[in-house]
Amino acid sequence: MNPSLPSIPLSWYLLLSAVLFTLGVAGFLYRKNIITVFMSIELMLNAVNLSFIAFAYQWRQVEGHIYAFFVMVVAAAEAAVGLAIILTIFKNRATLQIDDVDSMKL
Repeated sequence: MNPSLPSIPLSWYLLLSAVLFTLGVAGFLYRKNIITVFMSIELMLNAVNLSFIAFAYQWRQVEGHIYAFFVMVVAAAEAAVGLAIILTIFKNRATLQIDDVDSMKL
């Protein structure tokens, strides 16, 4: 760490992470479009990654970076599977509204 550069306090990173996570939860709970819900889940995962990286930098530990990497791997797998499911639902139902896709029957 360069002593001549001003450092940003850990609390600012955690506050940003909490705001992003809250926005993700709100989008997940209140939106009716599957794509928006999917993006809200990704936003929550990125907020958790920000917390992992901020704590890892503050405590000079590599574990936070490793956890963030695993969260990114899970998010990538979730994105691939989730987008495939969303495309299949859209192809079969011609809608992405959650209220219209309420059963697994065709």
